[in-house]
Amino acid sequence: MKNASLQTMKEMKMEGMASAYEAVLSLPINKQPEPHQMLAQLVDAEQQHRTHKKMKMLLRFSKMRYTVSIQDIDCSKKRNLSKEKLALLADCAYLDRGENILITGATGCGKSYLACALGNNACVNSYRTLYFNMNRFTEQIALAKTEGTLIKWMDRIKRAKLIIMDDFGLQPITHTVKLILLQILEDRYENASTMICSQLPVGKWHQYFDEPTIADAILDRIIPKAHRIELKGNSLRTKSKHVS
Repeated sequence: MKNASLQTMKEMKMEGMASAYEAVLSLPINKQPEPHQMLAQLVDAEQQHRTHKKMKMLLRFSKMRYTVSIQDIDCSKKRNLSKEKLALLADCAYLDRGENILITGATGCGKSYLACALGNNACVNSYRTLYFNMNRFTEQIALAKTEGTLIKWMDRIKRAKLIIMDDFGLQPITHTVKLILLQILEDRYENASTMICSQLPVGKWHQYFDEPTIADAILDRIIPKAHRIELKGNSLRTKSKHVS
């Protein structure tokens, strides 16, 4: 009967429960938990297994540039990043409020590294996250338009609780990309969060768009509800090849 129950759990894809039940069956009879305790343990094991499985899936599909955690981030006055500021973002409450994060600073100061740490942290906490380098972002738009899947691609972005747009402002973007970016931000406004990493100070973003009306509309959906982090200090590339 026990083996039949174990087999049923596996057939129903209750992998966490099956593994926990096998562990219980391996114990001597006098050390096995009471039925109500066993049931609680099995349910808890299944929940933990599913949470872990979901986290791994979110991390894989996020396509994050770096595998880095919040604990890996160096907070210091010199970098203009405090532990309190990082802790404020680490609890992911900003995602529930639909707030944005704008990370600026010179090349090599750790913008992408910090963004990926926050993105990985979001995945660990079960928030769907997508990472885009801006060059890759524009390439995907062009490909989706060619294949006739642009709406489907934008819907995928809309479902993500957090999107990260890295290397923003390095290359000019077309009028079409600006309009699509505006629509994406409109879809996400106050419902989901957008994180932008840029060498350009926020004050120069309006000029970067080079179309006042579109610039006003885009920035109005980014800046008002945003946490700003202006990283300072020397380039970290001399310390690690993984920082940008």
